[in-house]
Amino acid sequence: MSKETLLPKLAAHVLEHGVGGASLRPLAKAAQTSDRMLLYHFGNKETLIRELLAYIAGVYSAALDMALRDTRPLTRHECFDRVLAQGKQPMMQPFMVLWWEIVAGSARGLPGYAEAAEEMITKQLDWLQSQMPEDDPDPAGGARYLLTLLEGTLMLGVIGHADTAREGLLASNMAED
Repeated sequence: MSKETLLPKLAAHVLEHGVGGASLRPLAKAAQTSDRMLLYHFGNKETLIRELLAYIAGVYSAALDMALRDTRPLTRHECFDRVLAQGKQPMMQPFMVLWWEIVAGSARGLPGYAEAAEEMITKQLDWLQSQMPEDDPDPAGGARYLLTLLEGTLMLGVIGHADTAREGLLASNMAED
């Protein structure tokens, strides 16, 4: 048993049940090991959660990579449409729910949540920047812009305001009529 074999099992558990109430015993049970063995591999619960969230962010990015293929979009609009369509897929919903749980924990000032959110956003921005069109004059700025639109659009859709998001995107020329 190693971190590499434990992380997928732990990720499946957290994606199904969330991270807020994750204690060592349920995590160990999900990974078919003991809480002592988790501490042996990760040192402490905070490190375990940080590495687990980093692993999940990597799985999320890999899923987006597979869905978006190797072809870079020609425009920011095309990039936005591809990522948004993938973010709305049922298989991506557990990732989105977990992400919003981390955001809420960060807003509440829960220990480790702000650091996890910062690390995950940094990875997402790096990934999104790599998806910008090759001739984009400001890929870093474009990634920040699209991430802002994507986060807002997905969140508004989940709370029943998809029309609000669509109207906002129309106003920014990021949606088709």
